[in-house]
Amino acid sequence: MSAYGGYITNTIIERGKRMNDFVRPGIDDRPDYDKALTDEQKESVARLSMHPQDTKTIAPTEGVSDASRQSARMSEVNYSASIAGRGEVPDPESAMMDMRDPMVASDGSRPSKFNVFRLGLGFTFSLIITGIVWVSLSSILLPQLVDQIAPDQRAAFIGLINSVGSVVALFANIIFGTLSDLTRSRFGKRTLWICSGGVLCGLCAFGLTFTKSLPVILLLWCGMQLFYNWMNAPFVATMSDRVPDKYRGTVSSFMGGGGVLGQTAGSLVGSLLISNINLGFAIGAIGFAAVGFLVIGIWPKEQSNVDEPRAEMNIKNILKAFIPPVGKGARNFYYALFGRLMMVAGYQMITGYQLYIIKYYTLSDSGLDANGLKLKAASIVATMSVITMVVSLLAAFTAGPISDRLDMRKIPVAGASVLFAIGAAMPWIFHNAIGMYLFAAIAGFGYGVYNAIDQVLNISVLPNPAEAGKDLGVLNMANTLSSVLGSALTSALVMITGNYALVFPACIIVVLIAAFLIMRIKGVK
Repeated sequence: MSAYGGYITNTIIERGKRMNDFVRPGIDDRPDYDKALTDEQKESVARLSMHPQDTKTIAPTEGVSDASRQSARMSEVNYSASIAGRGEVPDPESAMMDMRDPMVASDGSRPSKFNVFRLGLGFTFSLIITGIVWVSLSSILLPQLVDQIAPDQRAAFIGLINSVGSVVALFANIIFGTLSDLTRSRFGKRTLWICSGGVLCGLCAFGLTFTKSLPVILLLWCGMQLFYNWMNAPFVATMSDRVPDKYRGTVSSFMGGGGVLGQTAGSLVGSLLISNINLGFAIGAIGFAAVGFLVIGIWPKEQSNVDEPRAEMNIKNILKAFIPPVGKGARNFYYALFGRLMMVAGYQMITGYQLYIIKYYTLSDSGLDANGLKLKAASIVATMSVITMVVSLLAAFTAGPISDRLDMRKIPVAGASVLFAIGAAMPWIFHNAIGMYLFAAIAGFGYGVYNAIDQVLNISVLPNPAEAGKDLGVLNMANTLSSVLGSALTSALVMITGNYALVFPACIIVVLIAAFLIMRIKGVK
């Protein structure tokens, strides 16, 4: 080797050593680029993300990435002077696209901290209200209604309602998530769906106050599942659209806190209304009808997207929504999908049947009559709700900010699943009210952590953020399929054994499988 060649080699080695110590802005420390980069560095980033040879505007495609939208917006806003007259356009394939600005949302906007706070507040209030309504109806009031109408069919019919309703929810979530992706209006692509879905869901809930027929109950419940997902699929996709990377963990934490508060308060409200279920259904109807307008009023106004290019809205493109993601990033996506499926199924196995578990397992030796059993079960449910509310809120409001600070998603989610499994063991070990209270405390804390971080993990594994509504619809399919799986497992165990004792070890196995699948995700801590 020549002296010159040796010099070049040594120079490359030394530079490599120095590069190993270099903290990459926006990747390692995730700063605000406006503060971290000089004007010269910003211009360099702009040049490296451009094709100098290409003077034509790139036609929008269905697969345009989150990064490319950010790049186009940043180029327009920050670098227009430096690239004027050069005809350079964003290159979605540029390696510099990995250096996404964490302060810019995937829709290209840069919301202020106050507007991020408004988004988080809207998410939180929505999940509180829908959680209260949904849990009180599904876990307490609807099972009590069925128990009064057809006590000999209660377990089987609740399993049927959950299964059929979940199938409806499965298709609705994907379809309406995709339709909202394709919507173009002066109100944006999510607003109209959120408001109208809430009203229609409320009308179905109100119908339950007038019926004592099992087939009509099934029909109205399927209608609620349809219209709830009409509202919920665009609602969830808003996180991907409008919340920058930097704040997603914190916003998700408040969402998790709202969800936990709503779910636990729902059990409490349901237990208080167990003697007046018609009033409970009427209150639920009002809650669903109002929640969409409340959220839209709190959030910053969604901007018009009339001029935003999109794929043609037709049957072919809607059917594409049912084609699962393939290619780069799909492996992680499926681990997250099936991990969520198993975790929520385990949750459904116990909480979906908690009234029956308390009545016919915890209090099986109490000797109480039907009315006494109902009141005692309602009292235990109320106490569990308070316990779960306290520990879940503590978990939810601390887990997200800590997750953001440590930049960890996968490990906390998997750990939360393990903690839930420990909680599920308590009623199995202690066959009394104490066991249920310990379940509420330990599993409640675990599920609070899970709710706070899981949605951020899901967003981080999306193969194509431009199709967030569709892909999150597929991921949220886990919530609906899990109801089918959880209900089927519990119903089968009860019909085979005649009691609820084996529900707890089965739940433990299911949620531990969830933890294993989550830990298989690569590239996410």
